[in-house]
Amino acid sequence: MAIDIKKEQIGQAKIEQRVVYESGNEMAAYAAHQINYHIMGYFPISPSTEVAQFLDLMKSNGQHDIVLIPADGEHGSAGVCYGASTAGGRVFNATSANGYLYMIEQMPVQSGTRFPMVMNLVCRSVSGPLDIHGDHSDLYYALNTGWPILMCRDPQAVYDMNIMALKLAEDSEVRLPVLVASDGYFTSHQKRKVQTFAKREDVHDFVGAQPPAGYPHTLDRNNPITVGPYMNEPDYINNCYQQSVAMYNAEHVYDRIRKEYADLTGRDYPILDLYRMEDAEVAVFLMNSASELIKDVVDQLRSQGIKAGSIAPNMIRPFPQQAIAEALKNVKAVTVGDRADSYGGHGGNMVNEVKAALFTHGNRDTLVISRIYGLGGKDFYAEDGHNLFQFAIDAMNKGKVDVPFDYYGHTPGDAAKAPKRVLKPMNFEDLKTGLITVKKDEETGKLSVRIPPLRSLTKKPKRIAPGHGACPGCGIFSGLELFFKGIEGDIVALFHTGCAMVVTTGYPYSSHKATYIHNLFQNGAATLSGVVEMFWERKRRGELDHLNLPDDFTFVMITGDGGMDIGMGPAIGAALRNHKMIILEYDNEGYMNTGAQLSYSTPIGHRTSTSNVGSVRAGKVFHHKDTAQIMAATHIPYVFTGSEAFPQDLVKKAAKAQYYAQNEGLVYGKILIACPLNWLSEDEMGTDIVNAAVDSCFFPLYEVERGITSITYNPEEKNKKVPLVDWLKTMGKTKHMTKPEHVDALQSFEQEVERRWNMIKAKHENPYL
Repeated sequence: MAIDIKKEQIGQAKIEQRVVYESGNEMAAYAAHQINYHIMGYFPISPSTEVAQFLDLMKSNGQHDIVLIPADGEHGSAGVCYGASTAGGRVFNATSANGYLYMIEQMPVQSGTRFPMVMNLVCRSVSGPLDIHGDHSDLYYALNTGWPILMCRDPQAVYDMNIMALKLAEDSEVRLPVLVASDGYFTSHQKRKVQTFAKREDVHDFVGAQPPAGYPHTLDRNNPITVGPYMNEPDYINNCYQQSVAMYNAEHVYDRIRKEYADLTGRDYPILDLYRMEDAEVAVFLMNSASELIKDVVDQLRSQGIKAGSIAPNMIRPFPQQAIAEALKNVKAVTVGDRADSYGGHGGNMVNEVKAALFTHGNRDTLVISRIYGLGGKDFYAEDGHNLFQFAIDAMNKGKVDVPFDYYGHTPGDAAKAPKRVLKPMNFEDLKTGLITVKKDEETGKLSVRIPPLRSLTKKPKRIAPGHGACPGCGIFSGLELFFKGIEGDIVALFHTGCAMVVTTGYPYSSHKATYIHNLFQNGAATLSGVVEMFWERKRRGELDHLNLPDDFTFVMITGDGGMDIGMGPAIGAALRNHKMIILEYDNEGYMNTGAQLSYSTPIGHRTSTSNVGSVRAGKVFHHKDTAQIMAATHIPYVFTGSEAFPQDLVKKAAKAQYYAQNEGLVYGKILIACPLNWLSEDEMGTDIVNAAVDSCFFPLYEVERGITSITYNPEEKNKKVPLVDWLKTMGKTKHMTKPEHVDALQSFEQEVERRWNMIKAKHENPYL
């Protein structure tokens, strides 16, 4: 909601402004839409995902012209942005945590070739173990990438810094990509009152014309350039020197820009935000959201006669070394709080840089205390601020620092309170029932499977215990447990990050009764490959004999929630190496664990939080990915599709999958599962909906056994085929497609589904296809 306000209410502003009440993520998107960037390459990751979501919603209603490109992963999104920046346009992105680390290889590439852009880093814990809350561990990885870094203590700063960042990036003395950092969830999701430019043209006037005069790009045919050439010494060291000069130029250029911005808006962001430091004897140095709360603590201490002050940088690259040394020259003791550790460095990055600043500028007297605080999103309260000041006060009174470095706010371990096993390990004999038989035809090589009535399999123990935290009606666990009914004996399971992983492993509890491993989307297949090969090699060497392990371990990787977008490359690599394992994809048609963003498995026209329905665009604009066919093209022994709506079919395929994974190589399976929350469907309708998906031929059931395709259920032959539109009507995310104004998207979807179904039928009829 926007509220028009009078000029005098906004200080000394020279331009018309208005007030909105929004979060940091919303303000990053709002600034981007006012700038009207050319390109945004992005990939969902909490807590930065909302930036793309808000821009997509505005895009669907025609509020900006930014081309939003959903990449296959953060590394891909960084490549999209780099390529777009070389082509001379304005480029934007947002990411967090492990996603930033996945793209980090591209960060020095872009800064080293001097192509500007703006990226929001919504700071979050770098894991594992997995934690999605805010600290600065991802930010500290950014310090050596060659990007100037601006800091945002609240949503107002997010908006303002995003506008100033582009002007800084494109300045002729800088010409570097710029990072805008805010605190995940503390700033990204908390709503505050924010003053904004009322008119887009005022934003454009401040930022200036684009591209900067004389700036080279790859689309100028009259001035072809070579980007990123191979470079030897001494050219490389000279290039690095020039980049270093540009980085240090960013400090005085930013200082000039922030003064211009202050004159225009009445809001000023000096390089250091100093609070009551004019005569301070003790101080605390904090960054971003915590730096605002500490000001209240300063006031409380001042009321007690203690000369306290606080320091917070608005820029940390280049590091404002001289300004910090000047601010601390008369301070007797300062506590530096780092929201991330530089493991083994006797303090976080900021404390060591503060110490270097003091040493460089001749200050040997100010005592420095280092404390690591707030990791994993641990809240920071006024009481904590008082404790940080107390460390400085004690040091000032003693004339020395008793404990130079330590963590603050942690709980010492107590061996007596170590987590105890709640679930007993599964009994191997209980898991190997002998009720399922798999036989190989020696002539054809094909497998025949016999399964008993499904009710007789109910006595097999569940591999995932009750008590997970999935949404009502979630199809993941009914689908997985049905698949596991066809697996005999012990398994080792690896779960990609995703809903299935998150809701079953809330420390200190776990729903997994078999051995479980987690790794991130992009590397699960490679990780399980390592486990598989280590098992067989250690068994060959006799190192596992004392454990009396069976030879028929089954290794299973569970993926979903878009894991076969960002994880496709490693999965194909594992398939080409043909490791003895199963990859099972639960397809819920989106990145559901991060808020229902589109994935490449999302069908055309379907609504997600990054394929919104609006006045100028309705749903996803390109067709869905066929992972089963992609994996079949790697010529692995067995590929299948399945559905809980056809339980006998899925159990038989699970038994086949186990045989091939134990005897021949990699198996890939894909099961369609319902996500009522994000499909906008009734909780109890999941099985009916995925049944309709099969009967409409959207999700055909088939297997590819040693390269030969066989349809295992044909709704046409059963006289059960239903129109695709009947399936779409069962979900709120697709009901718009049945309206006349969206007939083009519906027809495109129908034609593609029919084309793919006919392709499968042709392969079924011809073993050479």
